[in-house]
Amino acid sequence: MKKKTLWLSFAVVSSLTMFFWSNSFQPVHAMHIMEGFLPIGWALLWWCLTLPFIVVGMRSLQRKIKENPELKAMLGLAGAFTFVLSALKIPSVTGSTSHPTGTGLGTILFGPAAMSVLGTIVLIFQSLLLAHGGLTTLGANAFSMAVVGPMITYFVYKYSRKVNLPFAVAIFLAAMLGNLGTYVVTSVQLALAFPSELGGFLASFIKFSSVFALTQIPLAISEGLLTVIVMNLLSKYNLQEIKLLNIKAKGMN
Repeated sequence: MKKKTLWLSFAVVSSLTMFFWSNSFQPVHAMHIMEGFLPIGWALLWWCLTLPFIVVGMRSLQRKIKENPELKAMLGLAGAFTFVLSALKIPSVTGSTSHPTGTGLGTILFGPAAMSVLGTIVLIFQSLLLAHGGLTTLGANAFSMAVVGPMITYFVYKYSRKVNLPFAVAIFLAAMLGNLGTYVVTSVQLALAFPSELGGFLASFIKFSSVFALTQIPLAISEGLLTVIVMNLLSKYNLQEIKLLNIKAKGMN
């Protein structure tokens, strides 16, 4: 990958970080579960479920970088893409906020195991720099955005290619459904922690998921389209790295 491309991505991240730093301390309810919101038992449970994926992901990343050190720049770009998109807090008509996840690109490039590490690192920086999410709820946020979302993205992409869907269509469906899957899991997490007195888990799940439905569906579609655009650019200008990652893009053998 050309150095100027990498520096440009870091410049974009830095600029948006400063912007969101100045606006992130407003009291909003974002789909990153905020610090201290989950009961300690549920917070620990999600940490326990997430940690094995992070361990496997670290080994996967180490192996990929050791075999192909030139992929470090591509890895940085995938992390920057996730950071920027998932930091965008879009106001919802419900008075809450929604945001893209940005994990589709890194998942397609490096796989869901590696994305569990990248996504968790992104969430750590967002909680520390932007007050977006939290450290006690990091396990829950990572499980939904860095574990389950990428797994959905990966399997949708692989199945779409297996049934010979066009490259762009496979990318779009994978990124879009991975985004939606993240928000379904977050709604499940909140419903489990705070079941409704009338209707229990199901009623609570419907309440939490419906809060974000009106904005999250168009956001998921937008993220899918943006991921297609970025992947097409990478397959055009960074063909060597794409081949090293064994991604069969259009125009490749």
